Amino acid sequence: MKIALVTDAWQPQVNGVVTTLVELVRGLAEAGHDLLVVEPGPFRRFACPGYREIELAWRPGREVARQLDAFGPDAVHIATEGPLGQAARRHCLARGWRFTTAFHTRFPDILARALHLPAAWGYAWFRRFHAPSAGVMVPTEGMLKILQGHGFANLRPWSHGVDLSLFRPVPGADLGLPRPVFLAIGRVSYEKNLEAFLGADLPGTKVVYGQGPLLEKLRARHPEVVWRGVVPREQLATIYSAADAFVFPSHADTFGLVMLEALACGTPVAAFPVAGPLDVIGASGAGVLHDDLRTAALRALDIPREQALARARAFDWATATRQFLQYLVPVKRVTPLSQQLHKLAP
Repeated sequence: MKIALVTDAWQPQVNGVVTTLVELVRGLAEAGHDLLVVEPGPFRRFACPGYREIELAWRPGREVARQLDAFGPDAVHIATEGPLGQAARRHCLARGWRFTTAFHTRFPDILARALHLPAAWGYAWFRRFHAPSAGVMVPTEGMLKILQGHGFANLRPWSHGVDLSLFRPVPGADLGLPRPVFLAIGRVSYEKNLEAFLGADLPGTKVVYGQGPLLEKLRARHPEVVWRGVVPREQLATIYSAADAFVFPSHADTFGLVMLEALACGTPVAAFPVAGPLDVIGASGAGVLHDDLRTAALRALDIPREQALARARAFDWATATRQFLQYLVPVKRVTPLSQQLHKLAP
């Protein structure tokens, strides 16, 4: 099958959306599908407001249309709602092509917090964006219910996976810091609610890996925290394995791949009982979900590491790739034979 994937999130960006799409593309290619990935790299770009390390395509409409027409896809999937996603959506509608979309990021909630606007306004815009989609892929049941509450239609539950060959326990891993070590990995930005972790009264050491627009501000405010920036992906298994608990303070993630990565290294998770953690951790006993993050983090220390690892094994990218393929639709509707014969009749 010839599949066109259009995304504003791609390497060298470092986030869960990029990880998901890179793993998806790898799985589709290994299954023998012909892929066109339309991503920001070849375009003239500008810095995303508020997230200067993320570059978006500038006025990409004509080139997106040219690439899609030249490729002649059997299916089109629009992964993001940025400039490339909007350009692909316009072109598909103009051509009368069917397409699928995905809801990877809770931008309405992020914008509401950053710009002090009602979240309902953002959800209304995103609802209009996804309205023509033949299937909106959503990574968790919890997020699916939230979108249903905002009037979204054609929702499809699409779980994610974890690379168990990369993320696995590393015996003897040690960061050389006073224990217990409480670890957070991700973007240092508004939507991650990192202050809930940084402000919690916890013993031992808090460690944060990541970068983002709030890094300098939070680093200055919390000098007692160990800040480590971004490291190559192949080093993460050692870092996860060296932690005693992984703390995920976000209320705004649709899934939270870093939780799976931590679990795959045998590190239990502490998080709030919200969409994302409820789906990844749930009642598995691989982590603690509590309205008080400090309580969750301290209780997570008592969870056997094998229990965390067992939960990670329930998620794999092969299943997620097969599920994705099930939801794709042909760009052109198949006309029933009876209708074809009626059109041919004199």
